[in-house]
Amino acid sequence: MFTKILIANRGEIACRVIKTARKMGIKTVAVYSEADKDALHVELADEAVLLGPAPSRESYLVADKIIKAALQTGAQAIHPGYGFLSENEDFARRVEEAGIAFIGPKAHSIAAMGDKIASKKLANAAQVNTIPGHNEPILSAEEAVQIAAGIGYPVMIKASAGGGKGLRVAFNDKECFEGFTSCRNEARNSFGDDRVFMEKFVEEPRHIEIQVLGDSQGNVLYLWERECSIQRRHQKVIEEAPSPFISETTRKAMGEQAVALAKAVKYQSAGTVEFVVGKDQSFYFLEMNTRLQVEHPVTECITGLDLVEQMIRVAAGEALAFTQSDLKREGWAIECRINAEDPFRNFLPSTGRLVKYQPPVATMASADDARYGVRVDTGVTEGGEIPMFYDSMIAKLIVHGKDRPEAIAKMREALNGFVIRGISSNIPFQSALLAHADFQAGNFNTGFIAQHYAAGFRAEDVPHADPLFLVALAGFIRRKAREREAGITGQLPGHEVRIEHDYVALVSEGLLGEQSRHELHISEFVGHLGEALVRVGEQSFRIVCNSRLNDIRLTGTVNGQPFVAQAERGALRQPLAYRLQHNGYAIVVNILSPRAAELQALMPYKAPPDTSKYLLSPMPGLLVQIAAEPGQVVLAGERLAVIEAMKMENILLAERDVKIAEVLAKTGESLAVDQLILRFE
Repeated sequence: MFTKILIANRGEIACRVIKTARKMGIKTVAVYSEADKDALHVELADEAVLLGPAPSRESYLVADKIIKAALQTGAQAIHPGYGFLSENEDFARRVEEAGIAFIGPKAHSIAAMGDKIASKKLANAAQVNTIPGHNEPILSAEEAVQIAAGIGYPVMIKASAGGGKGLRVAFNDKECFEGFTSCRNEARNSFGDDRVFMEKFVEEPRHIEIQVLGDSQGNVLYLWERECSIQRRHQKVIEEAPSPFISETTRKAMGEQAVALAKAVKYQSAGTVEFVVGKDQSFYFLEMNTRLQVEHPVTECITGLDLVEQMIRVAAGEALAFTQSDLKREGWAIECRINAEDPFRNFLPSTGRLVKYQPPVATMASADDARYGVRVDTGVTEGGEIPMFYDSMIAKLIVHGKDRPEAIAKMREALNGFVIRGISSNIPFQSALLAHADFQAGNFNTGFIAQHYAAGFRAEDVPHADPLFLVALAGFIRRKAREREAGITGQLPGHEVRIEHDYVALVSEGLLGEQSRHELHISEFVGHLGEALVRVGEQSFRIVCNSRLNDIRLTGTVNGQPFVAQAERGALRQPLAYRLQHNGYAIVVNILSPRAAELQALMPYKAPPDTSKYLLSPMPGLLVQIAAEPGQVVLAGERLAVIEAMKMENILLAERDVKIAEVLAKTGESLAVDQLILRFE
């Protein structure tokens, strides 16, 4: 067995590998860019080596630097994680040629299956059903349009070297032409390989993948499936295992096909065979990922295996210690990807400092005890920075329940307790997805998000069974704060008598409407300093809170039912206002005395500044293109600029017909949020 390994990656996957290596008694070497010098994976590893500047093409994608770091530190093996060089055939070969073990499949397997074009040809030769398409690299946007006409729209334009990055669906010639260009650029930036191919897009499909595991003795097993159909822009959002859709017969058939395909290329290590599955449970080979998947924890939960440990043991030459018949499925697991993006601003990337980072309390520390609880895989800490140079993932939140309803309930509670401040996150969106009736019924496909959130994600898309509960909770917190203040100053000696008080709650956000007004009556009870009865209009809420007054994450019961919510003071720059969150729903409440509420109602409304004559940067990022010049007329829907952030191209389109008056930013400039790019006449 190895005594030291190097992890050629960053973020949560680097931390994930380090934890398993530490459990196995293996020392670790981290590599990092200048942007990651204070990152968690650098702190956790036994040693760390600087690769270079922040851009991945100058650090994490430079094979020479990584191999040199391994040789200098005496690392006997390299784990590539996922992304970056994990599916790079040349890198795997060069690692082996340097006398270092590659903790992953052999180069010939990556060449055959890691390349999406080659893998489709091999699958066809092995008589595996594949989707109709064009399996040769497409050289130009014009050629892409011609090929698409032959296949028939809609088509999927896809990077040969990657997964969700560098992928577009086109429904007409215009979308095909523009999608090909963006797809190729993203592929080049993410993988250093701009080859693109095309296939028919199967409408209303399920995306279901089979986890396989092989060793150097020729043994290959399948570890059941993962349901990965909840996707946005072809990036997975929620994954679960098993699938709520497929039958045992389909499950077995898919698993056996995945094993046959892996054996055909003498596959060893962990890998994933992906299928697109129709509503009649017909399935077609999509691609094979010759690496560990982001969503591997859900498989670990239902099988009890540590996949990183298995990868390390296989790379060290060990045979699998179990057979297919030894594998059992237990319970139901769900993973939510917690990303640094603002769902209420069309999921624009959000970078900056994590002012507050308090994940829910984990009850599963790692893969080896991943049974019936909560697990958090992350590469960040409070006070850390989310840089613009890499992907947007903050953490992976995983839960394991005895069945699907229990797993969903656990995930909703865990999301309620996940505190992130300083940047935006997609937690409200995840909460809304989990609450959706179709998701809870298992009635969805890869078009679920596009279908149900066609106009984007809005505050009114977040359901809540009883939003007045949060108004009551705000009143409870405010009353407790007043009680503490009075106790400190000696104005309220003892608690021998029942105390009652009336308030007015002014709600300025959320489903209750702007500046809605609610009458509150609060009763305290003898001997229950953390309990009160709050009446909001005609509704009553008996609240018992177990948390400290200044905690953001609050736990307790309301009318006897447990809750986890978040609350903090000082919202909207109002010292007495509270922002409360629960089940993805948020409101801002100002708790005032009746007289103070009357005075506030008399204050004049100040309109926000008019920015309609400017194009502002909606995110921090690199300005890679300005598509208009002064004096040019740009029609609604046409391109104005392109910003690159977190390895994704973000195209800014004109919302109406405009004439460009002035260009205020330069191509290649690093933009801040709301920085001016163009001025319109």
